[in-house]
Amino acid sequence: MKIPFFQVDAFSRKVFGGNPAAVCLLSSWLADETLQAIAAENNLSETAFLVPRANSNNSYELRWFTPLVEVDLCGHATLASAFVVFSFLASDLSSVYFATKSGGLTVIKKGELLSMDFPASEPEPVKSISYLPQALGVEPQEILKSRDLLVVFPDEATIRYLKPDFEKLRKVKDVLGIIVTAKGDDVDFVSRFFAPNVGVPEDPVTGSAHCTLIPYWAKKLAKKRLHAWQLSKRGGELFGEYLGERVKISGNAVLYARGELYL
Repeated sequence: MKIPFFQVDAFSRKVFGGNPAAVCLLSSWLADETLQAIAAENNLSETAFLVPRANSNNSYELRWFTPLVEVDLCGHATLASAFVVFSFLASDLSSVYFATKSGGLTVIKKGELLSMDFPASEPEPVKSISYLPQALGVEPQEILKSRDLLVVFPDEATIRYLKPDFEKLRKVKDVLGIIVTAKGDDVDFVSRFFAPNVGVPEDPVTGSAHCTLIPYWAKKLAKKRLHAWQLSKRGGELFGEYLGERVKISGNAVLYARGELYL
């Protein structure tokens, strides 16, 4: 069996930036064990699998896998999947619909910018976590929780120079990952994302984390449109808009590799 394969750098205007995602095109679903094995073999933070939906040229089923587990929502691999659809499958389209475990997700193309319509995930304050300052190396200002743990610090420099103890971060349970964030110097806010329990010690750029970050900073800064930067080594630029129960997350993408998988 040959599976068309693309590797796309999402939330970047150039290769070697943003977050690399694998996109695999299937005619029908393979066994979950096979999908997980492919994701482990790719060894990227996410591998996306697309299956066309019947009687539609702009609608696909979409699933996402880390090297260890399937996840219910992934931003950068959704952006990468839309990029593949627009660039290689249906260049005449300006929007594409994905049926996912998080419901229907629409991506709209405007020039080179791709805009995703995602569910907002409002964070709620939680009590202090005794081992968290030691795990992150700095005492946080605020701790909140949605799907992820949201940890707020006073300035961009703190986020940039954090050196987490990933073994200690593994003690954080009942969340997918840990978002650290602060108000930005040249953008509205900055962040980083750690998810050692699902095989991703640090994710280069995390679209789904912005389902939480955008509502939080929209309220803190009293503005609906936001410009963000994820401060990983690769770095990534995101544009967000707070829409109440939904958020718009936008960014660029660029192709790094194209080929076939042989199973």
